[in-house]
Amino acid sequence: MVLRAVTWQAVILRIIASFVLGGLLGLERGRKQRPAGLRTYMLVCVGACLIMLTNEYVVQVCGTGDPVRMGSQVVSGIGFLGAGTIIVTRHNQIKGLTTAAGLWAAAAVGLATGIGFHEAAITGALVIFLTLSVLSNLDGRMHRKSDHFEVYAELPPTVSLGMLMDALDLRDFTIDDIQLDTRLELSDGGRCFLMSVYAKKRMDRAAMLDEITLATQAADIALTKCRII
Repeated sequence: MVLRAVTWQAVILRIIASFVLGGLLGLERGRKQRPAGLRTYMLVCVGACLIMLTNEYVVQVCGTGDPVRMGSQVVSGIGFLGAGTIIVTRHNQIKGLTTAAGLWAAAAVGLATGIGFHEAAITGALVIFLTLSVLSNLDGRMHRKSDHFEVYAELPPTVSLGMLMDALDLRDFTIDDIQLDTRLELSDGGRCFLMSVYAKKRMDRAAMLDEITLATQAADIALTKCRII
């Protein structure tokens, strides 16, 4: 019970523990050059720990108050920091969701450490670390081959969207969604499109691009640019 009480020894131990656990999570993110790295994760984890310690201290000294009120504000407030790491690229791709989720989880580790729930804090930090490091390789292998692709295509003025759709249909591709990208203006008067294309079988991105090239060549269509995003 000594470790659970708010003593100066427990305060030092919890702050150091949150510093180490936050650093463990941030080290993995920093190694991958993510927007939030080592120092950000450390600060989030230590900050959450300090808030929880302060809340617990107020309750212990004053004998009144809610011991989790300040911690609940961390859970909701960390969303503003996480939102800052999420960006949408010009091709409508979303980046930074994992980093934002990692920051939110780091805050949870800090709160658990600050309240003295060391078992959950250590176990949670290890599970989060494994999720961010080991499972990222598994996630990459799962997405290496797919039957759904987001395709960016630039069409010259002489090529209509219907011509491209007919060419892809002959190769048994299904176009689920098409968006005209009005943010880009081509010098030759062409148009830019974002398409969700489904294939009959799973393949990697290079094979998919080859199939689109064969489809356009067979229909005598010359695209200005085409890539899988």
